[in-house]
Amino acid sequence: MLKLAGAGLTVVVLLLLSGLFVVVVFPGVVPLVLVGSRGTPSPSPVAIVTPSPSPSPSPTAKPVNRTAAVAALTSDLNKIAVAGGAKASVSLVELGGTAPTAMLSIKGDSPWPADSTYKLPLLIAEAQGIASGKLKPTDKVCYKSSDYESGWFDDYVPGKCFTRNVLAQRVGHYSDNTAARILVRDLGGSTALNAFARSMGAVQSKFWVPNTTTTADLARLWWYEAVGAAGGAAAQGWLYPLITKTYWESGIPAGTPKATVVHKVGYNGRSINDAALVLNGPKGAYILTICSNGPGGAAGWKVISRMAARVYQFETARPA
Repeated sequence: MLKLAGAGLTVVVLLLLSGLFVVVVFPGVVPLVLVGSRGTPSPSPVAIVTPSPSPSPSPTAKPVNRTAAVAALTSDLNKIAVAGGAKASVSLVELGGTAPTAMLSIKGDSPWPADSTYKLPLLIAEAQGIASGKLKPTDKVCYKSSDYESGWFDDYVPGKCFTRNVLAQRVGHYSDNTAARILVRDLGGSTALNAFARSMGAVQSKFWVPNTTTTADLARLWWYEAVGAAGGAAAQGWLYPLITKTYWESGIPAGTPKATVVHKVGYNGRSINDAALVLNGPKGAYILTICSNGPGGAAGWKVISRMAARVYQFETARPA
């Protein structure tokens, strides 16, 4: 058994379907229900935001046998990836309904380039800091020439300052690299970012440098945030609008058109990742994270979209 960092939750892992399908059960979370760019770490780390305590566990509902449906989902997701010329990992966490599954993973512990998904824990840390009062949306953070990385905006000049809100909007909506590097430096560099991510359950990831992650880690990050352990409603009220209806909507949102999808993508050539919280799924909210390597471009996003559509179908048919 594995103990998640910063939460004290016991994890039970059951191997099904010849080791491809992993069910990770977090006792007590039911019925709450229960895939970037690199940079140079800052030489002068500062204190990171301290995570909020995890919410009290809820009673566990009577389990529902979903073995056949899970087997069909696993088979179909693998087929979608192969048909699209991609390799992929998937993790799913259900946050509502009767007897939700804590985590379903297909190769959820396989390492992938994180690309811009490192910006997810960065924004969660910012949101928690704002919710706690340690940070303010109006704080001014100034650009240094070492922060520059090719991206969306060309108004970065040494000494020019931006509010935290402006930088976060650039990171969330456009996935701008320079804005993210400014905020990572302000947080304390890669050491602070990774320490915060570990406190939010991302125990296998090494964000920023060398910038690797897993779908299971990305799902755990979203779970801690969704259940209120990263600043609660105040943090969510600031964070969610930043990463809803972004410029990058061709993956999980395109495959989930009837739901509100809060998500962060990572894209670098053939590498495409999408880490999403689906707020209003057919039987309650759920988390879906996908990391892939395949054709890239529109064809690669189509693979992610089709996988997301199949998961939505699975969610539609599950116990209410």
